[in-house]
Amino acid sequence: MLTRKQLELLEFIQKRMARDGVPPSFDEMKDALDLRSKSGIHRLITALEERGFIRRLAHRARALEIVKLPESLEAAAVAAAATPAKPKVRPEGIEGDRVDPPRGAMAVAAAALEIPLMGRIAAGVPIEAIAEISHHVAVPGAMVSGRGAHYALEVKGDSMIEAGINDGDIVVIRSQGTAESGEIVVALIEDHEATLKRYFRRSGMIALEAANPAYETRMLREDQVKVQGRLVGLIRSY
Repeated sequence: MLTRKQLELLEFIQKRMARDGVPPSFDEMKDALDLRSKSGIHRLITALEERGFIRRLAHRARALEIVKLPESLEAAAVAAAATPAKPKVRPEGIEGDRVDPPRGAMAVAAAALEIPLMGRIAAGVPIEAIAEISHHVAVPGAMVSGRGAHYALEVKGDSMIEAGINDGDIVVIRSQGTAESGEIVVALIEDHEATLKRYFRRSGMIALEAANPAYETRMLREDQVKVQGRLVGLIRSY
């Protein structure tokens, strides 16, 4: 039996991972549960892990994996997954061809789509902007539902580890030119450097915030930053 707070936290983690493909940060968990400090989140995480509902991934700072859900949350998650997705729109310039699954394959495999992998994106010090398609990768159709073009990037660096994004991961990006504060975006800096960071508007400036205390938040003028897309999913190889 889970306490009310344990259930609230597990539900918040499950919904954020379903929406973004990565677990929320400890600060986001603290704010969502209206707790005063992250120590309370640490206790709840430990309790959920001891009860077998989540797993902390070894050598991956604060990266979480949901192992199972209580019946109440599992029923809600199944119902949400069964809701028909909006029709997909083929983007101009970026193809998303459906992969033909083997006969008898599960429905989830039939929903796989191929999107272009554009190269590497820095989760650390910005690197040169991505401009060329390396190859295509197959991703679950649920990751690229809705309107807009999608593409993938290989993460280089460790500045987003507390958001569950590690060096070598593949991030799935929805191409868009705007973002809400707090979203993880591909930001193009002064038209030649690209980086993966949380995006905030602060006092007329753009803040690009890492999810690793080893990296400082970069404050830039609005004319120095262009949003190239928003994170919608993550693929990890073990």
